[in-house]
Amino acid sequence: MNRYLDKFITYLDVEKNYSGHTLLNYKLDLIEFCRFLDAQSIENVDYLFLRRFLSHLRSMELKPRSLSRKLSSLRSFFKFLHREGHIKENPAVLLMSPKLDKPLPKFLTEEEIDRFIEAPKTDTDLGRRDRAILETLYSTGIRVSELAGLNIEHVDLIGNIAKVRGKGKKERLVPIGNKAIESIQDYLQRRKHKSQVLFLNKNGTRLSTRGIFNITGKYIKLVSLTKKASPHVLRHSFATHLLNRGADLRSVQELLGHVNLSTTQIYTHVTTDRLRKVYDQAHPRAK
Repeated sequence: MNRYLDKFITYLDVEKNYSGHTLLNYKLDLIEFCRFLDAQSIENVDYLFLRRFLSHLRSMELKPRSLSRKLSSLRSFFKFLHREGHIKENPAVLLMSPKLDKPLPKFLTEEEIDRFIEAPKTDTDLGRRDRAILETLYSTGIRVSELAGLNIEHVDLIGNIAKVRGKGKKERLVPIGNKAIESIQDYLQRRKHKSQVLFLNKNGTRLSTRGIFNITGKYIKLVSLTKKASPHVLRHSFATHLLNRGADLRSVQELLGHVNLSTTQIYTHVTTDRLRKVYDQAHPRAK
């Protein structure tokens, strides 16, 4: 089992370009299956055995999203084994994942965004860095991992564009607004540490995704916003505000780096909900 698992993870890394986070989740999920497999040979696993494993997972009272991910790992693994000729038939073909409700993304109003982004005091290195981080997240809509991976060379401060590496290690170009550019320039010109990394921690090394989460949480509390916020709120607000102001869905999909348009379409539910409220409040015969 272990040699198959190693081959599978290598395949996901080299050929599918999965992120390190995704690779770790797949590996942990399959190690859990390996423990359940015990001494049984992988070649003898059938659909009924997988059903027993599914019952085992359900007995753990996992959240539907966690259960769905584990089953996705299992299906991908057996599909790989079957395609490579390690097993004669794929017993996971009929495994069905639980149906997931897509939660509507939380976003801030434009007024809340202004208060949030302007919360860091720019009279210190860390304050200037934090301001630049918040400006950049909202200006570009990029993911936290994409922001953390930026080097100075990836950002064209004259052309107002940045090259980011997204999920599956796919690169894309995203525009950056003038306010974000100004904040980045102010931060870079006055920071103490010299580095090719764009955003540094207090020790002068690359700021981690966890560090960015902590920074965001700090300022969301500082401005006393009632909504629970994370860096994702800036990404969600970015997409929602673009659509509210007339941007087309395909363009927003490209900016967010979504592979499927269906992933971006969830933001249309947010904007439709907003329009519904406006209609109900404004139209004399709406009620």
